[in-house]
Amino acid sequence: MKAFIVDLANRPGSLAAVCEALGAGGVNIAGLAGAAAGATGSFAFTADNEAGARSILDAHGSIYREVTLVVAALEHRPGTLAAAARQIADAGVNVETMFAVGMDGEKVLVAFGVSDAAAARVALGELAAG
Repeated sequence: MKAFIVDLANRPGSLAAVCEALGAGGVNIAGLAGAAAGATGSFAFTADNEAGARSILDAHGSIYREVTLVVAALEHRPGTLAAAARQIADAGVNVETMFAVGMDGEKVLVAFGVSDAAAARVALGELAAG
């Protein structure tokens, strides 16, 4: 699974324009995260139709990149996100985005958008889901 990370200007309407284009094209946003700092921001999302999302972002003129997601099942207690992030970092893998994607029993499922999915899966070991 891929996540799309869209660069945005930090001003009213930037996020709305991208989401409107995706919605008008029939692409459903399944997971999302976003933040802004200074003059810029980013919107990371997963979609039910990756090819459709790619086509719409291209037609819209959006500046974006795609990252592969690695999902980890983390215990719902303090420190587990830190430990998973450290394992990924120690493998030399960069985390470009992340967001919670659900629960599996008592575990929180966290999707990490990473620079090297295979290395992240190895680094996470038994925490890697699916």
